[in-house]
Amino acid sequence: MAGLSGAMDSGTTGRGSSLGGSVGSLDEPVSETILRDWNKIYVKLRVVLRPQSNQEETLRELRQWDLWGPLLLCLLLSVMLSIGAPVGQEMLLFSSVFFIYWVGSAVVTLNAQLLGGKISFFQSVCVLGYCMFPLNIGSVLCYLWTNWLWRVVVTSVCMYWSCRASVVFISQMIDPKKKILAVYPVILFYLVISWMILISG
Repeated sequence: MAGLSGAMDSGTTGRGSSLGGSVGSLDEPVSETILRDWNKIYVKLRVVLRPQSNQEETLRELRQWDLWGPLLLCLLLSVMLSIGAPVGQEMLLFSSVFFIYWVGSAVVTLNAQLLGGKISFFQSVCVLGYCMFPLNIGSVLCYLWTNWLWRVVVTSVCMYWSCRASVVFISQMIDPKKKILAVYPVILFYLVISWMILISG
């Protein structure tokens, strides 16, 4: 099993070439920094939307973790759910999404490490955050149309999508014999978020 020790995404490509003359330096224009970060977020979201079993691609994306994308997705999901929340429960739902996300990430990481997985806390947060993107899409679709059957179908499909994407990643960092034990808390994590989307509004 290949190790997954890695570092925060520094703005270099997999071949080691920089994406600019002064990438990562204090002299870099703010516009370039923002565009580079947006590009990295886009690349990871594309991997989530079209998860592949290609081990090299998966490991490369895991090593180059970042927290901007997960933070943005968590914030957007919290906002969408709070908008559709009953009067007086907006802040409670908003904070609950943040709490569940970070605590869930910690639990999943601890479980993976106890099972012998080679993954850091920040790598786990990155993976879980980006794989939550389908549920972000689902929250928007459910907000646009509140039909109960529609919400059930949308949240079910989006939860399956998120779970499938995360399982592709996790399968690369855990012994195949312990894969079920590692995947179970991940599925539970997305199930709780899916349930919150389903009952909101």
